[in-house]
Amino acid sequence: MISSKELYAFLKAKKLLKNFPKWWWPNAGSFEVLVSAILTQNTTWKNVEKSLKNLEGFLEITAFSNLDEATLKEMIKPSGFYNQKAPRLLTLSNNILNEFGTFKAFQKMVSRDWLLAQKGVGEESADAILCYACLRDEMVVDSYTKRLLKKFDISFKKYGEYKDFLESDFRKEFKKTELFEIFAAFHGMIVEYNKHYKNELL
Repeated sequence: MISSKELYAFLKAKKLLKNFPKWWWPNAGSFEVLVSAILTQNTTWKNVEKSLKNLEGFLEITAFSNLDEATLKEMIKPSGFYNQKAPRLLTLSNNILNEFGTFKAFQKMVSRDWLLAQKGVGEESADAILCYACLRDEMVVDSYTKRLLKKFDISFKKYGEYKDFLESDFRKEFKKTELFEIFAAFHGMIVEYNKHYKNELL
């Protein structure tokens, strides 16, 4: 069975991220990532980009949280499920301000459990927010991850089992300060591999 480190090396050799930002996800380390992590649920990234364009000028937590729900629904319509996503995003942004005061404080102090307690935030979204918005050492597991691992006859029943498989070898050998960049790149490479080599995964 291929190890997570061998899989990482296999992907890295493909040079999948050479034309992408340093941490793959656009504007990593910003409030925009949190918004896009929710918007990307059950839709394509192209649709998310359309919504983000509509939200220009409001992708800062205070301005965003001051939007009324009807306006936000209209802005994020391209991402679909806007009747669910708009109120959930507004509640989440207001909960962040109420609990942490600022987005910067949220980035430093938020826990995975706190995120998972928020309506509309599942394990994949929580890890995406922690990794790409908060720059934390958390690996994101998504359908692309499962599809790629299946190519190597690896499958698990639970999200946490996939996550542990991908993270454990790196956590044993690397300093905590290095793990964020590894996990950010690892997930990014998995997504891009699926897009570029999807015929190999059928």
